[in-house]
Amino acid sequence: MFSSHFDLVVIGAGSGGFGAALAAARLGAEVLLVEKSDWLGGNASRCGVNTWEMGVGGTGIPFDLYKRLKKIPQALGVYSLRRHICWDDPADGPVFPGAEILIDHTKRYLDTLRQFGAPENYSEKVFRQTHWHGVPFEPEIYSAEMEAMLAETGHCTVWKNTAFTSVEVEGSQLRSLSLDNGQTVTADFYVDSTADILVAQKAGCATSLGQEPRALYDEPSAPREPTDQLNGATLIYRVSPTNDPGIEPLAADIPTECWWADRFPVASCNQYPDGGFNINSLPTIAGREVAELGYKAAYAECERRIRAHWHHTQSVFPEFQNFRMTWIAPGLGVRAGPRLVGQYVLTEHDLDAGLTGQTHDDFITISDHSKDTHGADTGAQDPNLKQPYGVPYRSLLPSEIDNLAVACRGAGFSTIGASSCRLSRTMMQLGQAAGTAAALAKQKQLTSFSDLPASDLQASLTEQHVELTWPRSTELIAYLQNEDD
Repeated sequence: MFSSHFDLVVIGAGSGGFGAALAAARLGAEVLLVEKSDWLGGNASRCGVNTWEMGVGGTGIPFDLYKRLKKIPQALGVYSLRRHICWDDPADGPVFPGAEILIDHTKRYLDTLRQFGAPENYSEKVFRQTHWHGVPFEPEIYSAEMEAMLAETGHCTVWKNTAFTSVEVEGSQLRSLSLDNGQTVTADFYVDSTADILVAQKAGCATSLGQEPRALYDEPSAPREPTDQLNGATLIYRVSPTNDPGIEPLAADIPTECWWADRFPVASCNQYPDGGFNINSLPTIAGREVAELGYKAAYAECERRIRAHWHHTQSVFPEFQNFRMTWIAPGLGVRAGPRLVGQYVLTEHDLDAGLTGQTHDDFITISDHSKDTHGADTGAQDPNLKQPYGVPYRSLLPSEIDNLAVACRGAGFSTIGASSCRLSRTMMQLGQAAGTAAALAKQKQLTSFSDLPASDLQASLTEQHVELTWPRSTELIAYLQNEDD
């Protein structure tokens, strides 16, 4: 019989929402996960951003999911960088149109868990080819395995094709959520993992959009005045080998020349296990342009751009004539949107200080991705980080609502903090922390996320093999080496 009350309701089944729902359900909490599309996984599946980029902290639930996918033929692989536009010699002919990222059967999961320490000059390739490895995967298999993991807990109800519509707030407590399937649900705790942190916004939580002025957080790379600039978005497409080589024709209404920039953008060309490529033009459209056009019109414009991009790529680089465009992601890969002004806002100072310089005592994951803005330039002199940094638990928590956490790219980050912290595995671990916190708070009969001692949360996350310190412990290394059990 259906009950409208749950221990935890999670809105949005992207990386953060999945992590939150799975972590809480594994600890025995009764969870409802609500997703507006018919896919789980968000950007990492439906939007085609189906590669986990290199970086520390991808332990816990991401590793559990990796091990499941590895057992499925051609579901995933580990990549290495081969050719790159910054490494090729123009004297040898046209340089590669971005980065060529190939499956490397000599690499394992542990090889994917580092980015920091790269020399500033991107023309340096030894460090990058040695240390930079990621995990490309088949998006539909990925989404299906997420759903299977949730079902296996016996404690998670999943509603797809269902959107959140409104909230009821009483004082500092979120009391109920209304959904477009006609249901109103209540819970002891809630996690907002929507792309635009809609629950937090409708509940009256403070949010930010665009670039903050330098004076707000005293970030060296922030602009002196606030701007409405947003990280660029991408419409990703897939190409597969063909036995009938040639250049695919363009529709009559699509120009052969790039009309939205001085030249066609570079592309990240990630190889699938089956030999095809995921083509990620960087970026396809400016983030602000998406907001101005509206999502539907922006998607349509991006489709025209990627078809022109593919025609150009096949025309200039004959090797791509051996492929055909076979799939276009049904959703835009959006990298930026509204962000929570949380109890703590992660800033450029945290990224630069790293774990040795930060003084927080409530880390719930670590990360080391660069200041990576894709078309929303911060002016950072060296975007690469020297060491990992920690993400505080307080960055997930609004000041206004006690029983709500935000676990997605819209958590408590500055623009520069978000540009680093937004990757899928990090978001999954933010979700794992939020879901674990909800389950522990329920067990302790608490009514506020903030009342849960950070040390209790950290202890539980450590038991779940979440990496919270650096250097990596020998015990965690041994656990991560056992990827075939």
